[in-house]
Amino acid sequence: MRSTGHRVRDTAASTAPAEVVEPDTTEEVDLDAPWVVIVWNDPVNLMSYVAFVFRKLFGYSEHEANRLMLQVHNEGRAVVSSGARDEAERDVFRLHEHGLWATMQQD
Repeated sequence: MRSTGHRVRDTAASTAPAEVVEPDTTEEVDLDAPWVVIVWNDPVNLMSYVAFVFRKLFGYSEHEANRLMLQVHNEGRAVVSSGARDEAERDVFRLHEHGLWATMQQD
């Protein structure tokens, strides 16, 4: 290949922003605040199955499992566990494995 002696310039436009906005780091986050696991009502699972899962996964008594299941059914959601973030993530994963709709949030 023969060189012409001319340089080739890259004429592609830059997509970098003109100004970089730094995130606000003055807001304090309480890393020790507990996380709660919320089970949401769904039209799929039987109420008896939901109570069974609560007993199996969390060791709730029949009475407490039924109370939480009714709270999910009547109010649309119930907090079924709380603790450290990694524990909440594990609980949400286990509930998903059993077909329940669950999320977590910091309390």
